[in-house]
Amino acid sequence: MENGGKEVIRIGDLKKFYQLGGTQVKALNGVSLTICRNEYVAIMGPSGSGKSTLMNILGCLDTPSGGTYVLNGTDVSRMGDGQLAQVRNNEIGFVFQSFNLLPRYTSLENVALPLIYSGVPRSERERRAREALASVGLEERMEHKPAELSGGQRQRVAVARALINNPSIILADEPTGNLDTKTSIDIMRLFEEIYRKGNTVILVTHEEDIALHARRIIRLRDGVIESDTVNPHPAMEI
Repeated sequence: MENGGKEVIRIGDLKKFYQLGGTQVKALNGVSLTICRNEYVAIMGPSGSGKSTLMNILGCLDTPSGGTYVLNGTDVSRMGDGQLAQVRNNEIGFVFQSFNLLPRYTSLENVALPLIYSGVPRSERERRAREALASVGLEERMEHKPAELSGGQRQRVAVARALINNPSIILADEPTGNLDTKTSIDIMRLFEEIYRKGNTVILVTHEEDIALHARRIIRLRDGVIESDTVNPHPAMEI
């Protein structure tokens, strides 16, 4: 790892099994890895490799069948749903392919939403949401609803929402999957800026050109890590 900083994620012998009829499917079969603060990591793999399962566990959306997951010094692998929800809101900023914005809410209201769950007063929520939207270049679109925004602008709103709680990790699942090439480059430039500001960014993608923006590429196959390499020539459009 090129940064050598404080560990944010430590996973040990992680397993996830599913019952499909009478068959046990091993989605993850002994995955171990460490990710440090201010790393920029891409997790890749073909369909069925286990990358989506790993993303769900990293994002505290699912729990492992075995092994350990320590996030920021806390073992979250055995937590219940309520505790996991709290960890998700405080520690993880999500960016999804489908944006996951509420259609009746303005950009400002969508970005401020995680702060409501954290009990932040309204005036403080609005101030922080405005700052987050300004940081992704959407000062002029704060009162617009998702239907009034382009795909790239919607993803920028989603990125601003992911940043609002100063999370330990930004977890992006196919963040350019619904965007054209030019807009995808703009969004990847935004992730580059976020990384350079000291954030830990984890991309989950099947697209090689998107993964090449990361500084480290982890490839999964059949539920295990096939390779974990430093990217010597990251694609940087800035």
